[in-house]
Amino acid sequence: MTVELYAFTCGFLTLPRTFLMKGEKGVITVPVPSYLIVHPKGRVLFDTGLHEDTVEDPASYVGDVIAKYHTFHFHKGEEISERLRSIGTDPDSINIVINSHLHFDHCGGNAQLPNADILIQTRELTHARTTGSTNGYLLTDWDTGQKVRAVDGEHDVFDDGTVVCLPTYGHTPGHQSLRVQTEKGGEYILCGDACYLKDSLEQMRTPGIIADREAALAVFRRFRDMQARGAQIMFGHDPDFWKTIPQAPVRLG
Repeated sequence: MTVELYAFTCGFLTLPRTFLMKGEKGVITVPVPSYLIVHPKGRVLFDTGLHEDTVEDPASYVGDVIAKYHTFHFHKGEEISERLRSIGTDPDSINIVINSHLHFDHCGGNAQLPNADILIQTRELTHARTTGSTNGYLLTDWDTGQKVRAVDGEHDVFDDGTVVCLPTYGHTPGHQSLRVQTEKGGEYILCGDACYLKDSLEQMRTPGIIADREAALAVFRRFRDMQARGAQIMFGHDPDFWKTIPQAPVRLG
């Protein structure tokens, strides 16, 4: 069974380094990734980047608190719908969107995929509903009227072991990562925000802002085990790492 994996960067954000690694100084400019998985039974996106309204006026869309700490480098043509069209994929053809979590830079493009079901951990959805539009959650990003498939814990999307949601709680209470088994490149772990940087994993250093530090460290240990057996860890926002990652339409795995 052939499963194809493609990577996109959908703009960049500049933010304080301590957000990514506690105690760091200065700022860092990071990519906003998304992935397309082409499976014989459907097309899946893992995370959808930023909302299209942040191209023109991000501060008005995200609000003062987010805008205070984030500078947006996001241009027309970098929205997930346009990135898909640029490789000949109709956004309407996406069947499932898997959100790692519901922060603004991971689900902002959900509404651009109108025919997709949204697959999310139940506890993340509950947390977002409780939180409202605060602490990185924006109601207009994730409450888009699409069908929501809430799952609990590990979830095999196509019941064949090739695309599997992995609960990786810590960054948020209901964060999930995605394991993708490809014929070409082997096993990939799409981290989302469970592991921002390569240095995070190597040094076992958690972010300055985190929901559950001990849970995040447990996830790091699990990622190390996966890495040791040959899985490629796709760090969520590592600018140096992402310079080495081929962009769609070049196939990653």
